[in-house]
Amino acid sequence: MDDTPAADDGQTALADGLDRRAELSEFLRTRRARLKPEDVGIPSHGRHRRVPGLRREELAQLAGVSVAYYTRLEQGNGRNVSAEVLDSIARALRLTDTEHAHLTHLAKPKQQRRKYRPPKRQQVRVALHQLLES
Repeated sequence: MDDTPAADDGQTALADGLDRRAELSEFLRTRRARLKPEDVGIPSHGRHRRVPGLRREELAQLAGVSVAYYTRLEQGNGRNVSAEVLDSIARALRLTDTEHAHLTHLAKPKQQRRKYRPPKRQQVRVALHQLLES
């Protein structure tokens, strides 16, 4: 059996077997779908919406991020997302504290700890050592 850890390519499986990226994507989509434009102060002009809830563009504007950035996040690419951006998206989505913690967990999984390696011993030149000793 190979004991080397598998590389994290963003397809990290959760303990229950679900794909972390898919769960992040589903979580953000369902939370966006439950908000109506009227809930966040966006006028609804009676236009037909293809999907329930806010559009990605509307949520990105509320969160203060670009549409492309939010789209990548909603597609499950949470790599390198900052805590500030997650906080902003959580506020825009009106997440509870528990939901906010879950979003953070999905977007920023624990990094594997690296094995501690003591620093290499450095050699002191003989002349410097003699100077220090005197």
